[in-house]
Amino acid sequence: MAQRSFDSRRIPSGILLIALCVPASMLSTPAAWADGPHPKRNDQYKHEVEKLEQVWRSAELNDDVDAMDRLLSDDYVGITMTGQVVTKPQQLDRMRNRSMVLTTIELTDVKVKLIGTTAIVTSLADVDGTNDGEPMHGTYRYTRVYSRLPSGAWKVTNFEATRVGPPPPPGGRRPRPGSPEPSQPPKPN
Repeated sequence: MAQRSFDSRRIPSGILLIALCVPASMLSTPAAWADGPHPKRNDQYKHEVEKLEQVWRSAELNDDVDAMDRLLSDDYVGITMTGQVVTKPQQLDRMRNRSMVLTTIELTDVKVKLIGTTAIVTSLADVDGTNDGEPMHGTYRYTRVYSRLPSGAWKVTNFEATRVGPPPPPGGRRPRPGSPEPSQPPKPN
C-alpha cells in the first residue's frame, strides 16, 4: 500500500503563508477575547442609562420639552398608556399642549439590559395625572429602548407603556373597552 506524504513544494508559498497567518490573526481580534464589551464598560453604560431615566422622569414631571427633545431620537416611536402611537414631534407637542400631565411617577423594578449599543429599560411605574383633562391613575409596565450613537450619546428610540390591571375573571376574558359586560349565567341553588 502506498503511503502519501504532504509535499509543501506543490503549494505556492503565498497561500501557505496566508493559511498560517489567518488563524493567528483571529487570536488578536476583540471577538476572540470576549463575547461582549468589558464588564466595566457595561457597568458604565448601565449607569449612564440609569441617569438618563432620571432625566426622562424629571422632564415628564416638569413638562421640560427641551430636555425631552434632547433625549428622543429623531426616529422615535412611542406607544402611550392609551395605545396611541406617537412620533417625536407628536410627543413634544403633547408636552407643550399639556394634553397629558403627569404629577407623580414612582418607578420600581427598574432593569437595564445591554445588547451591543442598545439598552432596553423595563420598569414598573405608579403614575398620577391627567390625560386630555381626565384624571388618570394606575400602575404601568414601561419599556424604553436607548441606542448609543457613535458620539457616545444615548437616545430613546422606542417606548411603550402597558397598564397593569387586575387578572381576567375566572374562565373568561376582560371585555373590550366600550363593550357591554357579558351576562353571567344564574347560579344553581
